[in-house]
Amino acid sequence: MSIKLFELLLQASIYTVTISVVSILIGFAIAILLSGMLLSGRSLFVRPAQIFISFFRGVPLLVQLLLIYNLLPVIGINVPSVVAAIIGLSLCTAAYQAENLRGGFASVPLGLVESAEMVGLTPRQVFRRIKVPIALRLTFPALVNEAILILKASSLVSVVGIVELTRMAQDLAGSTFLPLQIFASAGLIYLMINWLVALAGGMIENRLPGVPR
Repeated sequence: MSIKLFELLLQASIYTVTISVVSILIGFAIAILLSGMLLSGRSLFVRPAQIFISFFRGVPLLVQLLLIYNLLPVIGINVPSVVAAIIGLSLCTAAYQAENLRGGFASVPLGLVESAEMVGLTPRQVFRRIKVPIALRLTFPALVNEAILILKASSLVSVVGIVELTRMAQDLAGSTFLPLQIFASAGLIYLMINWLVALAGGMIENRLPGVPR
């Protein structure tokens, strides 16, 4: 396979990384809101969050993408396909990240919280200085794993017309009749991207405050 073809795959991988990173960050913001709703204990907030999470965890991502891509124009919202793809990936990963965060906050030792309250920390200080660091430490590996899953799942956004890494590999394989070399190269690029994500995640995790390991 020529260097030119490999360069085309690398250029397409920029779409893969960009769409994935933006979706993960937006999904994380939504997940914080959802986990707060789940932990509120009020059915007014808990029930909608549960329905949201059940839907986006229960319906295949491919169906979600096609549903959002076709639904938006029907309700009068015309957005580029890349925006529809980001919306779909963000909502999907938000559901999984919310469950991870909820589990993390629920795992914060009650004794630590009570001890912090006994020494005079306010609820806000307890949340910021005790709960958040420990919950983040506990859930960070799962969040990194979710980021890797979204990077791989981003190959599905080709169904809404985005030429990301997998779609570019398909196009090149069809035009050059070199499917083995093309898809092997695409797999290598995916592997390198996810290896870098795992490496960065491990480095960040080691610097997180929280309970000692």
